[in-house]
Formats: sequence, C-alpha cells, structure tokens
Amino acid sequence: MSRTNLSMSMSADGFVAGPQQSADHPLGIGGQRVHAWHIGPGLDHPVNRQVMSEMLDEMGATIMGRNMFGPVRGEWGASDWTGWWGDEPPYHCPVFVLTHHAHDPIELEGGTTFFFVTDGIESAYAQATAVAAGRSISIAGGASCARQAISAGIVDEIDIQLSPEILGSGERLFDGFAPGRPELELVRVLEAPGVAHLRYRVVR
Repeated sequence: MSRTNLSMSMSADGFVAGPQQSADHPLGIGGQRVHAWHIGPGLDHPVNRQVMSEMLDEMGATIMGRNMFGPVRGEWGASDWTGWWGDEPPYHCPVFVLTHHAHDPIELEGGTTFFFVTDGIESAYAQATAVAAGRSISIAGGASCARQAISAGIVDEIDIQLSPEILGSGERLFDGFAPGRPELELVRVLEAPGVAHLRYRVVR
C-alpha cells in the first residue's frame, strides 16, 4: 500500500507561508527565506540533496491545494495558468489539485499531469492511490490542503524542514487541531546549514 508523506518547509515560529501571498509573492512576504535549503545554493549540500531525492524519486502521485497550484481565484474563466513551474514541473507524476471549480486536466512535459478534484481530499486520495502503483503519495501543500489531509487520517509521516527564520505571521500548519492531535513520534533528524530536517511518524 502507498505510504503518504506530508513535507513542509517551516519557519522557527511555525509558519509554512508568510503573509500576503500573491502572484508576486507566492510564498508570502518573507516566505522564500524558509525555502532557502532547496532554492539556490542550499540544494548543493548533500543532506538537502538526499531529502529532495527521497521526496521526488519515491513519489507516485501528489496532492496539492489550489492556492499552491496558482494565484487564480474563483471560476477559472479563460485563464491559461498551468502552474508556477514552467513546461516541465518537478513532480513527474499525476498531481491532484483540490478546488471548488472544475477544470480540464493539464498535461505538461516530464510526466506531470494536473487533475482538478472538486469533491474533496478523500476523493483526491483515492485517485492518487489508484495511480501511484504502490509508490508514495506526497501531500505538497499549502497549509489548508495539508490540514485537510491530516484531519482525514491519510498522512503516515510528516517531514518538517525547519528554518531559523522568524516570519511573525502567515499560515501555520497545525492551526485548528486539538491539543495532542495529531500525535507525532520523532523518527529522524538530519541537519544542514540553516535547516533541520525532522521526520515524524503519525501515531494512530
């Protein structure tokens, strides 16, 4: 059965995106600093390369929210938006995008096709499981999609890439959960300059 992994880069004060997300600031104001470990020179570090390789090489399907897919809100209309990642996104597998508005699939180079799911996280998970062929399912974000996946009980492990940056405001991953939920067990810690890679098993 496919393992489901949620991976999020997080500031030291718990934010996975900064405030005022927009087309100009897709990660919010200051949010890009939290992702420095895999954007630019940070990816040259062997530990960071290991973490990225584990995430991408084992992935058979991905689930993300519409906010992560792009800045378009409401009805799609005549928008020709195909994502932030250009003609060949890094996923190389089917990607299921949670949305309230139907959209035809978008097939791009390298094996990535975006499918738009209007009937919730459980439906997206069922579709991802069907195509993953036993490989892992990645919950890519953003925060709302991640919280839905945790609440639905489909997440097996959570990887937090913890940065020393302080954002002060924005979106937190664990907002809205009761104390002690989800219950997590720390199973791995890897370090590279400016980031601690923490892996938690979700205890059921």
